[in-house]
Amino acid sequence: MKETTLKDIIESQFNRQSEVPVSPTNPGHYRQGEIECIDALTAATINKTGIEAVCTANAIKYLWRYEAKGGIEDVRKAQWYINRLISELEKK
Repeated sequence: MKETTLKDIIESQFNRQSEVPVSPTNPGHYRQGEIECIDALTAATINKTGIEAVCTANAIKYLWRYEAKGGIEDVRKAQWYINRLISELEKK
């Protein structure tokens, strides 16, 4: 009997019929239709660096998933990052 390797497991995840594999690194609450949150974050932070990129990405992430994961708590987290971004921008 062949031993199952990590490579086998990963390949089986990507060869399933669904377009987007379900895994601990790709949970459903980070997908909205055809768009992956990570792709939206990449686009939203392309010209940002440092804390501005971090705050922007985290605010978007929490707003992206709040209905499917953390509810109002995720909206509050997004607000915290937006407030921090405002503070950083005011320093300039």
